[in-house]
Amino acid sequence: MCRKIRMGMVGGGRGAFIGAVHRMAAALDGEIELVCGAFSSDPEKSRLSGADLYLDPDRVYGSYKEMIEKEKALPEDVRMDFISIVTPNHMHYGPAKMALENGFHVVCDKPLCFDMDEALELEKMVEESNLIFALTHNYTGYPLVKQARKMVENGDLGDIRKIVVEYPQGWLSTVVENKQADWRTDPKRSGIAGCMGDIGTHAENLAEYITGLKIVELCADLNIFVPGRQLDDDGNVLLRFDNGARGILFASQVAIGEENNLRIRVYGTKSGIEWAQQEPNTLLVKHGDKPMQVLRTGVGDLYEESTAHTRIPAGHPEGYLEAFANIYRNFAKCVQAQVSGEEVNPLYQDFPTVSDGVRGMQFINKVVESSNSDDKWISF
Repeated sequence: MCRKIRMGMVGGGRGAFIGAVHRMAAALDGEIELVCGAFSSDPEKSRLSGADLYLDPDRVYGSYKEMIEKEKALPEDVRMDFISIVTPNHMHYGPAKMALENGFHVVCDKPLCFDMDEALELEKMVEESNLIFALTHNYTGYPLVKQARKMVENGDLGDIRKIVVEYPQGWLSTVVENKQADWRTDPKRSGIAGCMGDIGTHAENLAEYITGLKIVELCADLNIFVPGRQLDDDGNVLLRFDNGARGILFASQVAIGEENNLRIRVYGTKSGIEWAQQEPNTLLVKHGDKPMQVLRTGVGDLYEESTAHTRIPAGHPEGYLEAFANIYRNFAKCVQAQVSGEEVNPLYQDFPTVSDGVRGMQFINKVVESSNSDDKWISF
């Protein structure tokens, strides 16, 4: 295939943080180009946002419905190939559903949907179509997260016994009045969970991604510390996994002074590993009978899954945008392969899917159910 994959964006206009992140990540490897967008529910704001991005005014739309309808009517060699959805949670389902119905691939921000019914419907639609759906759990894109996953899969840690994952932030430790805080703390736009839906799902996804294990039971305690807030801003969860391993997950947006301190520790019968998002180019490997090893991105004999997702020589830090870009690149390679009728390297089939999104929605529901229940332990 001798062209870039063409992207249309839903949301991500002026004043939106995550839209710019998606655009930079999608463009990083030169596999994708932004050709159109419906950047806001306000048509004028969408128009101005499109102008900011130097897009053809005829391909800047006032709504996602208009975009999908008009793009489908364009010649096949001009129209977009997929949509990227970068809206608040309650606006994920509509664009994703319509895109799938009209033959467009989808990249969607997490969590997958507003509620479980929407998530299951999208999963069914993807399974029945021949379309590709990627969910941007971007932390799975880091090279050393992929190294950790392969180490577990290869038995380097032995049998997994204990998983500890945490995601503390402090930005909502007081009342915050801005666009990012408003929708995340609003149950009409965020859904039934606040902190656990926003960052707790990242922790859940990372634990299952690295270990290959599934949560089967959980016991949760959710909290609201800031007066007047309607959704949880803090939570603690005990986990039981399908191999008998035990885990602890905590997520908080009132951990004052914390930035985005996502961290995971996994302990097996042979060794343990530790990775932290704020120092993403380092993976600690801990042993019972020899000194701790320090693995670094791009250094030494790492697994191919790690090196295939490393772009630059060691010592030049790779971070958040590159991890995000790995999801977009892998998604693009799968779309390119489908269009050209070719096989795609399995290394590039590694990105979160709609089914990972369903797991995330199940996690949100079960955490809220457990926190509200006197029984506490809830089957996942």
